[in-house]
Amino acid sequence: MERKWWHDKVAYQIYPKSFYDSNGDGIGDLQGIIQKLDYLKALGIDILWISPVYPSPFADQGYDISDYYNIDPAFGTLEDMEQLISEAKKREMYILMDLVVNHCSDEHEWFEKACEDPDGEYGNFFYIEDRKEGETPCNWRSYFGGSVWEPLPKNPDKQYMHVFHKKQPDLNWENPKVREEIFKNINWWLDKGLGGFRIDAIINIKKKLPYKNYPSDREDGLCDLALMLADAQGVGDFLKEMHEKTFKLHDSFAVGEVFNAKEDELPAFIGNDGYFSSIFDFSTTSYGKSDKGWYDCRRITPDEYKECYFQSQEKIGDMGFYSNIIENHDEPRGVSYYLPEDGLCLEGKKMLAVLYFFMRGLPFIYQGQEIGMENLGILPLEQIDDISALDQYQVCVDAGFTPEEALKIVSLYSRDNARTPVQWDSSPNAGFTTGIPWLMVNPNYREINVKAQEQDKNSLLSFYKQMISLRKNKDYKETLVYGDVIPFERKRHNLMAYHRKGEKDLLIIGNFQKEPQTVTLPSSVKRVLLNNYPQLSQEGNTLQLCSYQALVLELV
Repeated sequence: MERKWWHDKVAYQIYPKSFYDSNGDGIGDLQGIIQKLDYLKALGIDILWISPVYPSPFADQGYDISDYYNIDPAFGTLEDMEQLISEAKKREMYILMDLVVNHCSDEHEWFEKACEDPDGEYGNFFYIEDRKEGETPCNWRSYFGGSVWEPLPKNPDKQYMHVFHKKQPDLNWENPKVREEIFKNINWWLDKGLGGFRIDAIINIKKKLPYKNYPSDREDGLCDLALMLADAQGVGDFLKEMHEKTFKLHDSFAVGEVFNAKEDELPAFIGNDGYFSSIFDFSTTSYGKSDKGWYDCRRITPDEYKECYFQSQEKIGDMGFYSNIIENHDEPRGVSYYLPEDGLCLEGKKMLAVLYFFMRGLPFIYQGQEIGMENLGILPLEQIDDISALDQYQVCVDAGFTPEEALKIVSLYSRDNARTPVQWDSSPNAGFTTGIPWLMVNPNYREINVKAQEQDKNSLLSFYKQMISLRKNKDYKETLVYGDVIPFERKRHNLMAYHRKGEKDLLIIGNFQKEPQTVTLPSSVKRVLLNNYPQLSQEGNTLQLCSYQALVLELV
């Protein structure tokens, strides 16, 4: 594997609407991010991924883009974005923007022109077909529920495809003019000094053509899109062209949101000269999910959690780097999802952090993760903002659950959990805004906030700083960045442990349960590099691990 400039970096995702509001309108903005750059630098962050800030009607929280060359007034101006890039550069930090090019907004000028003349140039920028009442070209189900086909505005004899929201028409990547426009925009941003992109829903750009039906899995007669994506061939041709004409020219960083890359495709995706610098490892977030809906999902156990990571590492070997996460803007809070109820404590949160952070790959931290922000709990239906949660609530009810049971189910998975404002301090609205926040603040902000943890050496925030510092420590960086991952006591129940072996032999170990465990090490301990407890109970090479204890040990 060729060594790259970003291999030893630590990344942080910002959901700008909820990060920090600089002007009191209740919505986070670019100036708010600029004001918090020193906080992020002190944390140890090198790369900042900013979720979409482009002009948008916000049918899907900015992932429906109406202008790829500007900034939505809710977040600021293009000059603010240029200032953010400049200020980050002064601090030796890199800015990533979201690249959302499977679809655009139905308010983008391309789609508006397509509606005016479906058979003209811009009609071919999208998937537009003739329409007969009661018939569709295929039975694919949108990610947000219902058919992917919608009557074309102003022309009910035509229909267009949207695999996400109906206000997000899919771009036709088969059209070379579409690709040319997309590549031009990518290079325009990279020329402005952007460090790269996080690439949204990118596997969806390749459709199975000609259209075909797949077996239905619900009473609506529709099928899960995963069946189509598994059947579609040739996405690599599009991705290689994009890489060659954009990212490679700038030596920029590109991380793909790729849920279903086939194992034999991994070298092409993230090997030397791959389509992307990295892809996210979604094995833990995808585990236990069901095509039927959230009501049929099964929460992952500690033993399954560790197997997901170990199997991912075995698949990728040393061909490239995953980007490792425990949460993002589309997932519930990691500590509320992966930890058992008795593990939702300071020790448990530190343990979960250790186990993912030192895995081989690029660690991503999602805003608020570093202070242990938690899920909201069960909310009344009228307080839910997430459109996918509202859809899944109806799916639950249709499946026979009571409204109370449906609310409990969607409360665990709702994207609102990750999108509540960052809890900066204990003042009103958690110090996020002087106005009325666009989304409710988690009521626990008085106990969980940045200011309180900055003043506490034992806090989760202080622990994250220690982890980042250790990963960058010149004595251990080579091993923690490039060393092999070798599972230890892999079959041991509720114990997740692995070596990072390179110049040194480091053992990362976590007791994934409330009850203590005794573990015999393969060799003696040379140095304790990290411990989420003030003490270590040790007799020779035998350790007595406390409840949710996590350690990073240098072995002899």
